[in-house]
Amino acid sequence: MNVEKLRTAEDWVALYRYEFALPVIERGGYVMLPITSRIGVLHLPTVRAERVSESLVEEGMSAPVLARQIRWSFVVAPDDPPGPQVADVLNRIDIRIPAIGSAIMLPTGLGRWTREGCHWVVPPTGDDTTLPPLSAVITTALAVGGGED
Repeated sequence: MNVEKLRTAEDWVALYRYEFALPVIERGGYVMLPITSRIGVLHLPTVRAERVSESLVEEGMSAPVLARQIRWSFVVAPDDPPGPQVADVLNRIDIRIPAIGSAIMLPTGLGRWTREGCHWVVPPTGDDTTLPPLSAVITTALAVGGGED
């Protein structure tokens, strides 16, 4: 599909569904990725997210990563949710896990500047079987630190 010819949110929904195998929907003229039991997201502050992305690549894993101004969002495969103690640590270091039923906005462009104010750092591949487990990304996020040192 030629992305230069995509003009509407519906065009981008088709691209995300058929090229990238993401279960997106159109809502209010925007492309939204619903959080489900099959597709999850982990929001991290930018500095920590950069370290996590690099570390995942070193470990032979990769996740689609969406960048916004102050945080990045990793698209993951939900597995075991963190227990209360880990959830408390994540909350203290500003790492968020959106709940099932919520959604995140995806860009209607593959370049750095989109009308949504976000862009893909690591674009989706079209193979959701390669999404890293949420627990692996959380473990990596806790291991790499947040750049405060």
